[in-house]
Amino acid sequence: MGNPGSHNEILPHLFRQEHAKMTAVLCRHFGLKHVEIAEDIASDTFLKASEHWAIYGVPENPIAWLYTVAKNKTKDHFKQLAVFDTKVKPQTEAENIPYEFEFEFHNQVVSDSQLAMIFAVCNPANSSKGQICLALQILCGFRVEEIANAFLTKAETIKKRLQRARSNLRNDNFQITSLSEKTIVSRLDTVLKTLYLVFNEGYFSKSNDQVVRRGLCAEAIRLGLVLTENPLTNTAKLNALLALMCYQSSRLEARAGDRGETILFDEQDRERWDESLIQRGHYYLTNATTAGTEISTYHLEAGIAYWHTATSDVDKWPHILQLYNQLILVEYSPIVALNRTFAFAKVYGCQKAIVEAEKLKLTGSSYYHGLLGYLYAEVNTKKAVAHYEQAIRLTQSESERQVLRRIKVSLKDDNLRDTDWMR
Repeated sequence: MGNPGSHNEILPHLFRQEHAKMTAVLCRHFGLKHVEIAEDIASDTFLKASEHWAIYGVPENPIAWLYTVAKNKTKDHFKQLAVFDTKVKPQTEAENIPYEFEFEFHNQVVSDSQLAMIFAVCNPANSSKGQICLALQILCGFRVEEIANAFLTKAETIKKRLQRARSNLRNDNFQITSLSEKTIVSRLDTVLKTLYLVFNEGYFSKSNDQVVRRGLCAEAIRLGLVLTENPLTNTAKLNALLALMCYQSSRLEARAGDRGETILFDEQDRERWDESLIQRGHYYLTNATTAGTEISTYHLEAGIAYWHTATSDVDKWPHILQLYNQLILVEYSPIVALNRTFAFAKVYGCQKAIVEAEKLKLTGSSYYHGLLGYLYAEVNTKKAVAHYEQAIRLTQSESERQVLRRIKVSLKDDNLRDTDWMR
């Protein structure tokens, strides 16, 4: 046995890492209609660990201890015949779900179950927001309050969203068994989109909670790595998405100050960039470009993120603009259009970029006015200030509001720095 006090350090980590895996294996056994039973057993297992380890210390192999307890709790559940006969048995017989009293948590079963669970949660019947919430709760172990914090919304709203998503999950005939190639092909794009959105909720979060932000990004990468373990899911698109997430994550530590304030790209301390994540980004981007000929939006965004890690400012902006030109043709969005205009300004100058920006007419966007404030700063200070003031009024993020106020004040400085606030 280990130190009785050390359980407070290891349990939260193990919960994030193992709760979803445990739930997936149990769902393989119970079926998705009874996902709540699987979650209850997994949660009870960690509750017992917190009580037992607090007294006796952390066991030598804590993961094996957890799975042994989960297995015993599952057996105990089925031994309670009244619960089994009234709630589980009729359903398993009706759905032709085989009941096996003995089952194992060995590595292959855990890996296969977790992969299948990812595809089950990413149900096209649910909205994108529903899929994200379900993924965060079931696959990542986030509490309702944490999800609400990430979305900057009320916990009650998240609960209702989860109830709808869980209802669709239970009504789906998806089985947590070996995935067929047909299933993978039909849902892989939805799975990748969900991981992309989970990551963005962290990376572009309006929340000041740095722990939640980084947690979302880390979980998206972790789930992506699960997909690399299966040859059917280890596609060029997946590798491009992983490259994008690694490049972006490499700058997470540098994007916020000690008080949670936003630090603009041009002001970031590059010594705080995670070089190991940049190298991993290179690895996955190489895989993405050699695994096939398809060029997805993830390839283009990963390429843009790659050039943002380059140290030289001389050559990178024409490359970034070219990639944005391709991206906007493949998948237009207001944020892509604004980012492209910023890159256009870096290549052709602010005056020409103003013409491009004003064509967008995104007058209800704080980003639009922030960009015009930046562009006008060199040619018309009065207009620049007016746009920054409008951006301050429109933004819902206090940290973003502080940045915009600081930039507005800095207009008085003749040595106004570049402010790549979009990145």
